[in-house]
Amino acid sequence: MRNNLIVSGSPHIHKNESVPRIMWTVVLSTIPAGIAGIIIFVIDALWVILAAVAAAVLTEAVFEVLTGRKITAADGSAVITGILLAYNLPPNVPLWMPVVGAAFSIAIGKQVFGGLGQNIFNPALIGRVFLMASWPRYMTTFTRPFSYDAVTSATPLAALKEGKVLEHLSYLDMFLGRRGGCIGEVCILALLIGAAILLIKGYISWHIPVSYILTTAIFTYVFGASQLFHGDWLFHILNGGLILGAFFMATDYVATPLTIRGQFIFGIGCGLLTAIIRIWGGYPEGVSYAILMMNAASPFIDRYTKNRIYGTK
Repeated sequence: MRNNLIVSGSPHIHKNESVPRIMWTVVLSTIPAGIAGIIIFVIDALWVILAAVAAAVLTEAVFEVLTGRKITAADGSAVITGILLAYNLPPNVPLWMPVVGAAFSIAIGKQVFGGLGQNIFNPALIGRVFLMASWPRYMTTFTRPFSYDAVTSATPLAALKEGKVLEHLSYLDMFLGRRGGCIGEVCILALLIGAAILLIKGYISWHIPVSYILTTAIFTYVFGASQLFHGDWLFHILNGGLILGAFFMATDYVATPLTIRGQFIFGIGCGLLTAIIRIWGGYPEGVSYAILMMNAASPFIDRYTKNRIYGTK
């Protein structure tokens, strides 16, 4: 007689999802921002993206061969790391930089921790801050949009930090990407299209992005100008890597809290750190550093926001 009282190990709910399916969907969601970046910054942006992706996939395959692990280079996780790294780079960087950055992202930011699912920091951001610390001149030199002659241009955030008179940019210009910046961060419209795909599919939730963006907006509104409650919060939302970071990097499955309360705390922390760095720090942008610092805090957030075990006090 069959014993129907025996319960197998969890999970008990199964869905038609897999790691490759999720990762390639995330890759799909980044395509609008990539197309926008190539249109805005012309062909240079395409070569940076391709170089970063190729280096990320190759590094993952070589590392796994050398360590005797299962080859997972085709599951899409290395591809998305390369894409996100490229999106965080200026379009005019030498092509060896996305190669070095992607190799560092995969080898140091991911594989030394044990591979996918075990990294404690977002690998793409690890690569970006490594490049920023090593070659800051290349990482802070930007070209004008729609320019074929590599004319340099300060980003709006950099101009604001230096007290310069901002170019005549409307909020619509900022929303559509008609400004200097990194490849994948400038066109907010394209990023929101990609974010909508992830939200509709249920691959990310709204808790971290909304709390992140809202906290940044409130803090920059209150403290972002010489007089309290006069800061241009919309300017801070539309510029820099806030939207890219909030939807595509702060929502990293592995490096962010599991509980809803923890995700709110994570998003608020990212928002506070981003705003503090932008307003009082020596660097005009703070998204990468904010997310990485909160990645380090994620295990502690999970510990103190974990749900009560059923049946216990």
